[in-house]
Amino acid sequence: MTAQTFSAPLETLRKRVQEATQRLLGDTIGISDDAWNALSKLPGWSRAHVAAHLAAGADALAGVIVAAVEGRSVPLYPDAESRRAGIERGSSLTGLELQICLDTSAGRLERAMDTVDDWSVPVQLLGRPMTLAHLPMARLSEVVVHHLDLDCDFDVDRIDPGPARWLLQWALLWQPEHADLPALRVASDSGVVADLGEGEQRRPISGPDASLWGWLMGRSVPVAPQGADDLALPLRS
Repeated sequence: MTAQTFSAPLETLRKRVQEATQRLLGDTIGISDDAWNALSKLPGWSRAHVAAHLAAGADALAGVIVAAVEGRSVPLYPDAESRRAGIERGSSLTGLELQICLDTSAGRLERAMDTVDDWSVPVQLLGRPMTLAHLPMARLSEVVVHHLDLDCDFDVDRIDPGPARWLLQWALLWQPEHADLPALRVASDSGVVADLGEGEQRRPISGPDASLWGWLMGRSVPVAPQGADDLALPLRS
């Protein structure tokens, strides 16, 4: 038994990315500079670090898209050190500057997507083979998971059913890459089913799409999926 194949209408998916971004901006607009500098739910990162990472991620994805449209291939980030340094620089911005960066970087990503005629063009994203059609989903996952990390009264219960199912399917596509998973059989209320980890004695885990997704990503959820009360998974991004 394997994870169901991920599929989502491209234009609908792009709209959901825009909506998720606007929801995040609406939740963060009232955060004070002091609160931006407070710790997020990601160990060792302030809220400002998370916002800087999100803005940098949008620009990095835009760069991958522009290069692919031009027939070139570029990495998402030049190297780990430049990625880290960029996040550190961004984390020193004021709250207003962070809001502007989040908004304008999202706009640049949208404009880059508008230039795509062939979404089947292959790309590499952090060593993973994809096509351009996968990138809107990659961005939706980043926006929603880091919205949780910002710790600004957003939780998985606010994720709409359609995007929640897509997020779960997307996470399940990549979970088999992680060797640290116990043997699990994940089954969502909407019918998404997957086996994860190695072993014949599989632990059943079930619940709503959004709760299962948040739990699989290593985030706390208001109500743990059934069967997962004493099992915490590592943080994923």
